[in-house]
Amino acid sequence: MVLPLSYRDVRNLLEKRGITVDAATVYRWVQKFGPEIRKRAHGWHRGWRGVRWHVDETYVRVNGRWCYLWRAVDQCGQLIDDRLTARRTANAARAFMRQASDTVRCDHPLTIVTDNARSCVKVIGEWNARSGPDDAIRHVTRKHLNNRIEGDHAVLKHRLTPMRGFHSLGSAKAVLKGVETFRATRRGHFAGCERGVANEIAFVWNLFVDGKKTA
Repeated sequence: MVLPLSYRDVRNLLEKRGITVDAATVYRWVQKFGPEIRKRAHGWHRGWRGVRWHVDETYVRVNGRWCYLWRAVDQCGQLIDDRLTARRTANAARAFMRQASDTVRCDHPLTIVTDNARSCVKVIGEWNARSGPDDAIRHVTRKHLNNRIEGDHAVLKHRLTPMRGFHSLGSAKAVLKGVETFRATRRGHFAGCERGVANEIAFVWNLFVDGKKTA
């Protein structure tokens, strides 16, 4: 089990290994490299994703206010995509669904499981209105079937707890991109990525080595 770490925890671990660095520097590393690692991993090593999506939103505290983190995983627990928004509206749900479809490069999934939130119901209805009866999304709203993503929310928020919230949407988005990418890496959810610490290190290393070769 991987314990959640604060920036100070990382600083202390590095210090024990003879590397002196400030917690603020660790924070800046996360802000810079989290989004970059996600971009390279999803751009070059995007693996197969299922056609049954579990979609839900959870709460993340940003600058003392609750914001909404929209997330979707497939039937195997692989992350489809996530999006942090200041509001929980149909427009936010619509933007997330469109982003998720672009990420997996498909028009739409065959099935979406939700908790019957009105915003999701509206967006799925709009999608089906533009599709023929043979291409309509099957919308499942039985709450217990969405335990898969609700459990994944809990694990993610456990990792975020030591950070004690975020100061801005921008910093929160950068951290979440890094955290979600490393969680997917640990699970072997990218093409060419096997589970195990040595394999995870090699995978991230190769993201930057390959980038230099193709630059």
